[in-house]
Amino acid sequence: MKKFFLSVIFLSFFHTNAQQNLVQYVKPIIGTEKMGHTYPGATVPFGAIQLSPETDTISYELNGKYNGEVYKYCAGYRYEDKTIVGFSHTHLSGTGHSDLGDFLIMPTQGKLQLNPGTASNPKNGYRSGFSHANETAEAGYYKVKLDDENILAEITATTRVGMHQYTFQKSDESHIILDLMAGIYNYNDKNVWTYVRVVNDTLVTGYRQTNGWARTKTVYFAMAFSKPFTQYGQKNYEAKQAYRGFWGKFDQNKNFPEIAGKQIRMYFDFKTNEAEKIKIKFAISPVSQENALQNMKAEIKDWDFEKVKTQAQAIWNKELNKIKITAPDDVKVNFYTAMYHTFINPTVYTDVNGEYKGLDQGTHKTDGFTNYSTFSLWDTYRALHPFFNIIQPSRNNDMVKSMLAHYAQSSLHMLPIWSHYANDNWCMSGYHSVSVIADAVIKGVYNGDPNEALQACVTTAKHRDYEGIGYYMDLGYIPAEKSGVSVSNTLEYAYDDWCIAQLAKKLNQPEIYNEFIKRSENWKNNFESKTGFMQPKLADGTFKKEFDALSTNGQGFIEGNSWNYSFFAPHNPEALINLMGGKKLFASRLDTLFTMHLPDSFFAETEDITREGIIGGYVHGNEPAHHVAYFYNWTDQPWKTQAQVRKILNMQYKPAPDGLGGNDDCGQMSAWYIFSSLGFYPVAPGSDQYALGSPLVNKAELTLDNGKTFTVEAINQSAKNVYVQKVLLNGQLIHSLSINHADITNGSKITFYMGSKPKIK
Repeated sequence: MKKFFLSVIFLSFFHTNAQQNLVQYVKPIIGTEKMGHTYPGATVPFGAIQLSPETDTISYELNGKYNGEVYKYCAGYRYEDKTIVGFSHTHLSGTGHSDLGDFLIMPTQGKLQLNPGTASNPKNGYRSGFSHANETAEAGYYKVKLDDENILAEITATTRVGMHQYTFQKSDESHIILDLMAGIYNYNDKNVWTYVRVVNDTLVTGYRQTNGWARTKTVYFAMAFSKPFTQYGQKNYEAKQAYRGFWGKFDQNKNFPEIAGKQIRMYFDFKTNEAEKIKIKFAISPVSQENALQNMKAEIKDWDFEKVKTQAQAIWNKELNKIKITAPDDVKVNFYTAMYHTFINPTVYTDVNGEYKGLDQGTHKTDGFTNYSTFSLWDTYRALHPFFNIIQPSRNNDMVKSMLAHYAQSSLHMLPIWSHYANDNWCMSGYHSVSVIADAVIKGVYNGDPNEALQACVTTAKHRDYEGIGYYMDLGYIPAEKSGVSVSNTLEYAYDDWCIAQLAKKLNQPEIYNEFIKRSENWKNNFESKTGFMQPKLADGTFKKEFDALSTNGQGFIEGNSWNYSFFAPHNPEALINLMGGKKLFASRLDTLFTMHLPDSFFAETEDITREGIIGGYVHGNEPAHHVAYFYNWTDQPWKTQAQVRKILNMQYKPAPDGLGGNDDCGQMSAWYIFSSLGFYPVAPGSDQYALGSPLVNKAELTLDNGKTFTVEAINQSAKNVYVQKVLLNGQLIHSLSINHADITNGSKITFYMGSKPKIK
């Protein structure tokens, strides 16, 4: 009997600590409808390959002007659409602007058609109708039946290689189309040059250079078929060139092994038996065709599709098991899909041999780190990178090193603003690399030279000719006449400067600390005490007269209005509260923000926000106010933080295709959900403090890289019991409304006791 009980105890312990099947809760289809801008296709954590279907090919321009419809296709896929154009290998997840969509592949049968057709008449081209009833989207795997051709399409991926499996019907006219014209946010002149080399009847290599959001982007590829093609060809759709050399001596349209041009579509023909599967391995590289082929050989050695799929899902499951939660199934779906979305970006930008293309367009080799790309920093400094500092510290360390490599290669001597594919897009405001770097150093994650990192931050923050920094340094604010986003930039620079000051303080650099702690107070210069709002200020020191606190147009803000941005002083809430009249008045202002009604005219000015992304006047679907619900903690009414956080969690995140209230923005929206579900949030990255909220999970166990476990437990958790009655840390009552980073990394246990009524002192 004693042996029996010991066995039960052992098995119970093993089950508790063994990996759970968490992939089952990941639903990549969440966020693919309306404004989420996620994609449902196959990738592995932080993979360079992000292989997914495109449901249309909308041009960025229409009659020489911006085509507003293109905004819906930032991820290439819209749940609302009825056709699929093909499967491309590079994507951005949840962004509000876009690029990529490289190397689109589509299987077809019957008469060869090299144009994509239209959504209203898909049979006029190579696209196909499809039904969500015949569609499966999982972590690392996607499957859909292409109805028009009765072809089953399946895709999976490794870090640098996408694998396709197409099940054909019997036909002498089966085709694989490689569209080298297709792209996201595409336009006629986006393709700079394309080169294709047919090595043999199963291998093709080449590259594509584009001029888009990333101004100079070159992606190399290697494409292998599981079965030899019988013939192949191409069509060049570019306008007549003034000079083509003497290549006209050859018939380059059919079975010609070296193709070059700007607007190329290729086809490869096969004879197929009933239910025959043709598989494709498609590898990419930032450096060369040779590296792409090396990546392919290293990551997928054979043609076992199921093996690659199983491997991809095992990798996902390992990453997801870093946090194990106890919660209802709908919460688990939201939580683990959020984890999935946080682990999509940034992306690996290093070949298996350690080579990558630098910002100087030269080939570099990493020295003991993995180089990353896709840094949407205006979004992700807020919660995504702080989340990585807890659950992905080694990767975040490499990401900081990637930012510093970017700085070293930059002719402008600046850290990245919004970078991908060896380019900086210069999108959005602030210089938020400094927040990510400071947060990583202060929390002990970065293991490089912190003084070199500090110098890179200082140099970036003193780049006078970048978006008003010179005016900001001289006047303490950016004049409204000089910038359409003068207020946003001033507020965000001030926060970033505070981060630099915290880093300097840690490194005992008092001169830098004093300089930047003073700069960090510049946000006060845009506060108009007469109205209580942040407002644009003119060069003569007066505030601009025409002011509308609700408008997002012409008021000095980017992706927000003054109601949301007036609370942007995450590094100094105490001073903000004093400026706004004290704790009681400040809390009342917060109440108004969360309960007001926005007029329809507000939405006429916004491209990326609908009413689904808003609670009162609080715009959760955009990032500037993501910390604001936690500001009640600095008043005498912290229970309102608890109520609002739970309201946001339940209203803005749902286990459905339209389950995100706004763009996921490379994982920021999802990181907010994870932190808030666990009961704490990094209001001001660069500090080691996390503000407490109201946990949504019943229990969570975070397995840390140092081998320790941080446990969150919510006693009496329910939909009604959203108010915290007391909090214990390692069994001891805590009286503050925050915990620090060491409490997490030391492997503590935090216990929330929940109730249905606010705990008022």
